[in-house]
Amino acid sequence: MEFKLSIDKIINTLSSYLHGKVRALKLSIIALLADGHLLIEDLPGIGKTTLAIALARCFGLNFARIQATSDLLPSDITGVSIYNKKTGEFEFRPGPIFNNIVLVDEINRATPKTQSALLEAMGERQVTIEGKTYKLPQPFFVIATQNPIELYGTFPLPEAQLDRFIMKISIGYPPREAEKEILKGGSKREELHNITPLFSKNELIEIQNQVKNIYVSDKITDYILNIVEATRKSKYFYAGLSTRGALAIVSTAKANAYLNKRDYVIPEDIKELIPYVVTHRVIFKEEYEANKEVVIKSLLENIDTPI
Repeated sequence: MEFKLSIDKIINTLSSYLHGKVRALKLSIIALLADGHLLIEDLPGIGKTTLAIALARCFGLNFARIQATSDLLPSDITGVSIYNKKTGEFEFRPGPIFNNIVLVDEINRATPKTQSALLEAMGERQVTIEGKTYKLPQPFFVIATQNPIELYGTFPLPEAQLDRFIMKISIGYPPREAEKEILKGGSKREELHNITPLFSKNELIEIQNQVKNIYVSDKITDYILNIVEATRKSKYFYAGLSTRGALAIVSTAKANAYLNKRDYVIPEDIKELIPYVVTHRVIFKEEYEANKEVVIKSLLENIDTPI
């Protein structure tokens, strides 16, 4: 297999724009290669929009940003049909969802009705408006953000919506030296738009297809099933992983193997990403909510790793 994508090449190109965000960038690329969607839970001003623009520029993709508010309507996302007096017909004007990368900022500020407008788009890669179905462009990647602290005026994402995100990550504050560089150089977000794409849209689609063909042995499949069953039987959770969650483990592990230039998955591909793939999908009992990462780590330690 020819590994066309080099994570090092992307990081080297974007290093002056994304100080201290290498880990978040890699996880975002894994979500993109796995043909999923990404949820980022973090504070404002950490660089979420910069990260999304950087990905769009790297892969030559169209980008749109939606600022979620309590008065945001589903039609503000999907688009509307407008009557044309000259033709005497209604013409559909697509909304921002008709882009390759869509950043939905503070998604939990949108009402449940508006949040649900994203469900069909994220799950089926299409939207249905006034009884007519429109296909979304390919590739299609939603990056949604939410604030982990503010509760006033927010609507928590339901389990069905959370399950649509293949991974949930946080960016975190940059290291001191990286933040010092940011302060010295100022914001370079506008300069991102001038970056020459490293890959074309068609190349990305080809890479995504290559990722899907990464080999997963029966031992690895059984290992994943053991993890899934452990979440369903665990005392820590009210509800364990769904089948979609199990598929997310497979898809992200394949993408991680690809970035490590392997055409097969190993247990480390799974272990490295489990916290980002599982934590937002299982429903923790109240007494374990504060120690989610410790619980997931403990769960993994009690499952035999295939040799």
